[in-house]
Amino acid sequence: MTPDATQAAPSRPKWKNASDLPFGSEFSPSQVQLSVLLEFAKKHGGDWKAFEAAVKSRYFAQNPTSDYNKGKLANNTKLGMVAYGIIDRDAKLTEFGEKLYRLRDDSAKLHAELARHILLNLHGMTLVQCVQDIQAAGETVELIKLREWLDARGIHFPRGGKHPSIMRLWLEKAGVFTSGWNVDLARLKDVAGASSEELEILAALSIEQRAYLKTLANMAGPGPFASNDVEKLATATYGVHFNEKALPKQVLYPLEKAGFVTLERGTKQAGRGAKPFLVCPTEKLQKEILTPLLEQLEKQTAPNLRFLLRRSMHEILKGVTDKDKHTRGLALEALAFKLMRLLDMDYVATRLRGSATGGAEVDLVFQSARLVFSRWQVQCKNTPRVSLEDVAKEVGLIHLLKSNVIVVVSTGEIGPAARGYANKVMGDTNLCIILVNGDDLKAIAASPAAIVDVFNREAAHAMRLKKLEI
Repeated sequence: MTPDATQAAPSRPKWKNASDLPFGSEFSPSQVQLSVLLEFAKKHGGDWKAFEAAVKSRYFAQNPTSDYNKGKLANNTKLGMVAYGIIDRDAKLTEFGEKLYRLRDDSAKLHAELARHILLNLHGMTLVQCVQDIQAAGETVELIKLREWLDARGIHFPRGGKHPSIMRLWLEKAGVFTSGWNVDLARLKDVAGASSEELEILAALSIEQRAYLKTLANMAGPGPFASNDVEKLATATYGVHFNEKALPKQVLYPLEKAGFVTLERGTKQAGRGAKPFLVCPTEKLQKEILTPLLEQLEKQTAPNLRFLLRRSMHEILKGVTDKDKHTRGLALEALAFKLMRLLDMDYVATRLRGSATGGAEVDLVFQSARLVFSRWQVQCKNTPRVSLEDVAKEVGLIHLLKSNVIVVVSTGEIGPAARGYANKVMGDTNLCIILVNGDDLKAIAASPAAIVDVFNREAAHAMRLKKLEI
């Protein structure tokens, strides 16, 4: 899958062989020992020539090549450590390098810390996700294929570069990869994120409590939210069914006791019983669940988009109407992320950024592996009306992207010709096309759980079109 990779890539330096993955030639655990290099940097930091001389003497003295080439190999080791953020150009330890130096005598902790840095700060998590996608497609992971698939996600490394292979070797030292490109998911989660205390807290929650909590985090707002709205979205997203009458006892009170939510009691209305609880996420929920989710997503997106991912739907919709076309484009892209996050979809790639079209449209790809795998194309249109041609363009890409669902979102209206064409395609194929208009967006902004009603409406419409006559 390599859809419009040049448009998908975030801004990057234009010099020759610029890379979004760190250069690592001669900085590989198969060639050097990290703890020794840290000792050299501590001793010679500020004198890069002395540092390179120490590296050359230790690791390349026996190399059957000229003294000049041995010096080049040592220089590559230094440049690799610079690219990984361990030392600066003068071979002086960075703040992160100092942290590694303090762990140099504990190999397990040392390599776990470097692996965490790679995963969270050097696009390592995207590399792992890309590897998993290639394997899920039944294909063999190799450097050429990795370069194509990573480029589709906006992550570039030069032709012939071994950047992913060296990253894999360092991640293998921490147990994230076991052999070859096989991922140890439990170790990945352990290295990349939550502390043992946080994992223990989440592990103690029931399935219903975890689904409710993650849904509240996906709603990404201060609240308050009606407890039954959160329940409704959790059921639609994760397929978890709640006992409505026992919701406070089984879900709300335990989450309040754990410090993840605050509750405000509803008031009784004549003849209508009590209102649902009003639920607000706490700072603990923000810190332990929402922030890590956002930070992981932000690592995959363009820097100038990241601040918008933390904005409310109302603020994003306001940005879509801004006079500045660049601002409109960013807001439109953030709108797609916001909608798909409500449904806990995983971001894959951006095919066309709104900033490249004057804020008129944006195309992204999301996917999910809950129960069954599905891939979703999302097109957001900041125009008065969606046309037949807009939908037809997305339908034409389904074989390239291997998509199951097309979502067309408009800040304006869905034109009758567009709806008619979508109906024809859905009636003749197994494709599902979801059409969301400006009024739907306003409803979702007012109550995030309204996205369930919108998508259920479209699903019911598709079901009527695809009715089997047996």
